[in-house]
Amino acid sequence: MQIQSGVSLANYSTMRLGGPAAHLVEIHNHDELMEAVTWASKQGLPMIMIGGGSNIFWKDEGYGGLVMVNKITGYQATEYEDGSVEIHIGAGENWDEVVARTVTAGLTGIESLSLIPGTAGGTPVQNVGAYGQEISQTLVDVHAFDIEAGDFVGISGVDCDFGYRSSRFKFEDRGQFFITGITLRLQHANPLPPFYPALERYLTDHDVSEHTPQTIRDAVVAIRSAKLPDPAVVANNGSFFANPVVPQSVVDGIVSVTGLEVPQWPTSEDLIKIPAAWLVEQAGFKDAHDAETGMATWATQPLVLVNENARTTADLLTFKQKIVDTVRAKFGVELIQEPELLP
Repeated sequence: MQIQSGVSLANYSTMRLGGPAAHLVEIHNHDELMEAVTWASKQGLPMIMIGGGSNIFWKDEGYGGLVMVNKITGYQATEYEDGSVEIHIGAGENWDEVVARTVTAGLTGIESLSLIPGTAGGTPVQNVGAYGQEISQTLVDVHAFDIEAGDFVGISGVDCDFGYRSSRFKFEDRGQFFITGITLRLQHANPLPPFYPALERYLTDHDVSEHTPQTIRDAVVAIRSAKLPDPAVVANNGSFFANPVVPQSVVDGIVSVTGLEVPQWPTSEDLIKIPAAWLVEQAGFKDAHDAETGMATWATQPLVLVNENARTTADLLTFKQKIVDTVRAKFGVELIQEPELLP
């Protein structure tokens, strides 16, 4: 284990902004994690664990403690007689490579989560979801180091307090657990329609009638590749705002005031979900390029904020606030950012 000092955190976020870390170390196994925790505790330093940096960005002042970069790998499958398979995945595994591996094995359950950047350990934090699937639908348990208990623990999926793009790891227990692995339960089967509308349109337009994990993954990869920039090439955090979930009265109010036809779909809580991308576009930020901040929105997906030549996280936050304020003023809806500002 090699602890580095004064490391730029801009290299540990796909938005490529942020100040320095006082200390940083890569973690490859449980022993290294224990060693790092012990070292930071003796120094009286705060600690934080990150994955691929695709859903985080850093404050300009950086981080005065120990940043642990999760590099814990592993992939182990256990078959059951009912056709299901439990897969234990190291938290540092590349998420899309995990999805590809399960699809190659003919397993369904996470194929619609293809091409989502980041590591496996980050998926339960945000309860990542796309095209009708969420990680909470297949997650059996989370394996983690509990900083309060000083020991490794297992947390069942039902105890993760999953919600739309949320979990206990993101809110009430933020910073308490360092996730080391997850277990998913998938099925040897083909995915069944109806599919998410955008996915259904793609399948219809491209005459895809055979619905297998592979054909669905291929469709999702094609859709995402056409709409979203590769964070390895273009600095961004993916979708920057979550889709607002609001009462029907809010939607009716937007229609009444603007005369616009609002795209929407109901949720299980008798509320209405509005596409954040539609709100951002209607607020005038489609393919927007902000000279003041060096930030922009991606041409084919206004939900993605792109760092063209921003110099500071303050620039990003200024541009974000312009969008939030405009959407609030025009529609009475408050946009909530998805990527986490650290620390």
